[in-house]
Amino acid sequence: MKKEILTLVTSFVVLSQIGCSSKFIHLTRDNLDVRNRDIVSVNSGTNTLILNDRKGDGMAIIEDLEFDKGIIELELKGENNPGKSFVGIAFNIQNDSTYEAVYFRPFNFRSDEKIKREHSVQYIYHPKYNWRFLRTNHEGQFESEYPRRPSPDDWFGVLVKIDDLKVTVYDRETNTELVSIERLTQQVSNRIAFWTGFNSKGEFRKLKIKN
Repeated sequence: MKKEILTLVTSFVVLSQIGCSSKFIHLTRDNLDVRNRDIVSVNSGTNTLILNDRKGDGMAIIEDLEFDKGIIELELKGENNPGKSFVGIAFNIQNDSTYEAVYFRPFNFRSDEKIKREHSVQYIYHPKYNWRFLRTNHEGQFESEYPRRPSPDDWFGVLVKIDDLKVTVYDRETNTELVSIERLTQQVSNRIAFWTGFNSKGEFRKLKIKN
């Protein structure tokens, strides 16, 4: 019980920090460096980006934005397409294949199988520490369930807190901590990107950062 109360208090403190001191990142085609994807659309009015699907992982790096530690807040949208909907945020990007990321498998959010629901939220450090390596060697440590079980076809909002040693992810609607992970590498890059996994398209909006 004490642990649950501490988690709720910590979540409230972290989420309240985003406040008015955070800033919206306005998206245009000119400030996105897209890798292995095409931009379907960018709507500056709603600050929404849509990326198409393609084999392999893809990302849209946000140019002229420096971020190493702090808080990333955004809304994402995948689809209920098992094995073909992976959406998230990449950070500490060194090149197209070396980066950290937190991503989500929306098709698992409401699965009838508990083991699949427990694979809804994922942290990785590519290329070595991909999901397969982490699940095989560290089952249950780097992925978790999304307790609120959002609709796999709807928008969901998250907050990602990054510091020198840890990455912590929260659900914005309920202020619930989804996963807290010891980072598998040190910070060497200040680039972040919208990220989609193998054969996945993705939608992203309302990006804010505080660092």
